[in-house]
Amino acid sequence: MALLGPTAAGKSTLAVELARRRPGVEIVSVDSMAVYRWMDIGTAKPDAAARASVPHHLLDLVDPDEEYTVVRFQEAARRVLAEIGERGHRALLVGGTGLYLRAVVDDLEMPGRFPEVAHRLERDAGDPRGLAALHARLAELDPVAAARITTANRRRVVRALEVTIGAGRPFSSFGPGLEAYPPTPFRLVGIPFVAVIHDRRIERRLEDLVAAGFVDEVRALLARPGGLSRTARQALGYREVLSHLEEGVPLDEALAEAVRRTKAFARRQWAWSRRDPRIRWLDPRGDLLTQLCTAWDEAVGDLTYG
Repeated sequence: MALLGPTAAGKSTLAVELARRRPGVEIVSVDSMAVYRWMDIGTAKPDAAARASVPHHLLDLVDPDEEYTVVRFQEAARRVLAEIGERGHRALLVGGTGLYLRAVVDDLEMPGRFPEVAHRLERDAGDPRGLAALHARLAELDPVAAARITTANRRRVVRALEVTIGAGRPFSSFGPGLEAYPPTPFRLVGIPFVAVIHDRRIERRLEDLVAAGFVDEVRALLARPGGLSRTARQALGYREVLSHLEEGVPLDEALAEAVRRTKAFARRQWAWSRRDPRIRWLDPRGDLLTQLCTAWDEAVGDLTYG
């Protein structure tokens, strides 16, 4: 089963409570930033007590100076899920990184990266005329992909051409994309977004993170020989604290921007997930843990737990 929902929804706490009540449950994190070692406070990783009481996977996989991709995550998730199954246990996927979750629950065929091709295309896309020419080239090589992508969407035009040229096959041939919701062996359960609730939780969580030493954590990461990779720097909260430490932005302004950006991200997560008809949404007016336990029991087909 997979438990999803917007950032600061309390997914990790719910997951641990479920696992404590249901023997054999192992938690698999689906968080694109929790894969980084030493990025603990800002990513709100489960604490030592939670990780000692319930097995957790796909945390602390790489150093923060490394680039990490959804392809690497998908490969790691496949290994972990197979190992959990071999032990006779069941996995509970938990997280809010939509693409990473879809890569696992839908076993997406992920196209590779072709850096040299991408570099040339980025150079050619430097102005509107060049971008239009690239879109026209995409229309010749992969008309299906070109029809789905506007001429102005530089990132998607470049990525589609990168894959088409680098892989030697149309970008559109890698599957129906994220607009399709095929059958999946995973039961999907979600915590719905309620603005008045989640906005306050986001504000309160950042206050708690700062009190726990978040700024010092980012300062220590900067002091490491490799620093932070481009990917790690984009993490919610980290980018804003970095602007304070590296550019001198006043801390209160940086934190206010982190709150604003996180609230906007939560709304994008909701817009992303609410389109998926496979998700069973919990009722925020009721007891979430009770509902989650019921959904779990239905998913495993065993209602004998007390």
